[in-house]
Amino acid sequence: MPDLSTLPLTSAHWGTYRVRTENGRVQELYGFEADHDVSPIAEGMVDTQDGPTRIDQPMVRKSWLENGRGAKTSARGAEAFIAVSWDEAERLVAGELEHVRSEYGNQAIYAGSYGWASAGRFHHAQSQIHRFLNCIGGYTASANTYSFASAEVIVPHVIGDFWGPLSRTTSWPSIIANTELMVAFGGIPLKNGQISPGGVGRHCQSESLTAALQAGVQFVNVSPIRSDLSETAGAEWLPIRPSTDTALLIGIAQTLMEENLQDTKFLSEFTHGSEKFFAYLSGEIDGTRKSADWASEICEIPEYKIRELARRMASSRTMISVSWSLTRQDHGEQAYWAAITVAAMLGQIGLPGGGVGFGYSASNNVGDQHTSIPAASLPQRKNPVRDFIPVARISDMLLGPKTAFEYDGVQYRYPEIRLVYWAGGNPFHHHQDLNRLLRAWQVPDTVIVHEWCWNALAKHSDIVLPCTTTLERNDIKISPYDPFIVHMRKVADPANQAKDDYEILKNIAARMGVENDFTEGRSSDDWVKWIYEESRYSAEESGISMLEYEDFLNKGWYEVGPPENHTIMLEAFCRNPTAEPLDTPSGKIEIFSEKISDFGYADCPGHPVWLEPVEWLGQVGKPYPLHLISNQPATKLHSQLDHGSTSRAAKIEGREPVMMHPADAEERGLRSEDIVRVFNERGSCLAAVRISDEVRQQVVQMSTGAWFDPVEPGKPGSMCKHGNPNLLTIDKGTSSLAQGPIAHTCLVEVEKFTEAIPPVTAFDPPEIIR
Repeated sequence: MPDLSTLPLTSAHWGTYRVRTENGRVQELYGFEADHDVSPIAEGMVDTQDGPTRIDQPMVRKSWLENGRGAKTSARGAEAFIAVSWDEAERLVAGELEHVRSEYGNQAIYAGSYGWASAGRFHHAQSQIHRFLNCIGGYTASANTYSFASAEVIVPHVIGDFWGPLSRTTSWPSIIANTELMVAFGGIPLKNGQISPGGVGRHCQSESLTAALQAGVQFVNVSPIRSDLSETAGAEWLPIRPSTDTALLIGIAQTLMEENLQDTKFLSEFTHGSEKFFAYLSGEIDGTRKSADWASEICEIPEYKIRELARRMASSRTMISVSWSLTRQDHGEQAYWAAITVAAMLGQIGLPGGGVGFGYSASNNVGDQHTSIPAASLPQRKNPVRDFIPVARISDMLLGPKTAFEYDGVQYRYPEIRLVYWAGGNPFHHHQDLNRLLRAWQVPDTVIVHEWCWNALAKHSDIVLPCTTTLERNDIKISPYDPFIVHMRKVADPANQAKDDYEILKNIAARMGVENDFTEGRSSDDWVKWIYEESRYSAEESGISMLEYEDFLNKGWYEVGPPENHTIMLEAFCRNPTAEPLDTPSGKIEIFSEKISDFGYADCPGHPVWLEPVEWLGQVGKPYPLHLISNQPATKLHSQLDHGSTSRAAKIEGREPVMMHPADAEERGLRSEDIVRVFNERGSCLAAVRISDEVRQQVVQMSTGAWFDPVEPGKPGSMCKHGNPNLLTIDKGTSSLAQGPIAHTCLVEVEKFTEAIPPVTAFDPPEIIR
């Protein structure tokens, strides 16, 4: 065993590691000494450095290179690639960009580039591509995230901000010291807590949950999946019908009102519009009283359990946790609004260990007690193009140019896109209804990507530029979401002809006459130092001390000390609402929002409501009998490192598992590890059965992240052999307000696959002509 303290460090979204190398290649990663809950995902970083999945030089799709832009776009995903030199690739990219911006305008370039490519602050691919494109006149951008788009839009209307409260969610130490009851809608999934945007220095979720349990905190897990809250927490499991959390919250609210358990003083002083919501609860508005009986019929939680839970919440110091997954369902705005409203009725917002929290263990940083470092980032410059889309509306945009769409009270129009430029993400993982995306992906004349491996995005592109990985470049892990600052040392030589995103874009910028604008005369290492120094300057202004840069490089890492007091969400507002008003029209928590009401959206009125999802188990004449939960995987980050050893070890016969209740499996004549077809009218995929009573009846669970692997590449409607559930999910906005994704609103059927089982080819490269 080497002396670990002498080994260089690297960081990823799932952790920080010491790195042992030989002859310019990484041999082994060791858990960072400050982290006592090391994620195993990193093992895949070692065994995917080389091999056939790695893209070794620039590639151009055959018919595109031979026939020019727009040639046979239906062949994306099915056609061979021709290897070209970097000089030729840079010339082609510069020429395409120049053609599109001169013939159609910069709004015809779409570069959402959504993704989590690197935890490094400088080599953040999305920042790099956006900065470059802004140097040549801009691009059509995307707004919000796939993680919690509807919350990003609704929560500011209710409490004035989303990102501030998310980063200042009441901390675990406050919960451990004060909370008596924690009601977790969507659970507290520790597998999700492995990751954090911008990197993890020390994992805290598991030890915090254990400490809360030892302190006597009682947990209630409101989820279709028992394991969404660790078995060690001894939680009461309420196996709710998927997509009905809002109805349960409204039933709890009505019980609080009916039994006079609400905090009238808090509602009067700190909220706006509760009387209109109460009129909805009592049935004055629509003639339906939103009682516990009413809620029970919708969510299939017994009526007495709902009343009992409401009373426990009112008689205890209660924390309501709403997972990020609740936003990824039809009308996902309503669950967060209803949770905030119930917390306000309890009168515990702003109190130690009480109120509401946005997604404990949805990410390692949520509830972590740390000092937020005012970290600088690569300046992206101003985007002159005003066009944008909500992030999950990419297929709508490509298939319906110039059509109108609503977003947050304003009507916009989709631009006509001629060129897609993507760096740092994979829409064939995170987008819904991949067959629809495949049809949309045929629309642009040209698709350019930066990728390091032959995933589905690379295979469905025209020009592929091979980029380096985190291990092959210098960077810095510094983030507002984590107290550790880490020098991410280059520990391996770039594989084959791979280049950094910065180097790629610098060379293209030179061909387009904007190299100086893009680089400002700085090298990559110069920018890393600039980001550190700018962060240090801002930190000093905030009273945070950081090391001198050379001392930081020599030490390799250090931790910024925690704040003196526990973090309590909305504490300042609740202490003095006059001096610290919220950024809402009333300055208070808006249980009723005149602004939203005035938008006139039938799918998002002015207060929390239950609205029937487009698909759900309570639907009359529902098209399919099982509800699919496609949650985050435990063995990778989204689809990253799906080809690594950790992810592959969790597959069954090389395919993604689908978890089923024993009764549902027996009804279909299925046994454990049977290969099955999961299907609906949108598509189908193969999976391997895992039978468990950890999932409620009529619900199946299948994690996202399996690389898209169609039987007939490039052909919409083809079955995925590998197990990508986004062949099945609906591509529809949450509402006219936020237009977020609704992946968790999805009905399917499962049947045994009786044909010859096709081999998995997801990790095979395309045909390459040298």
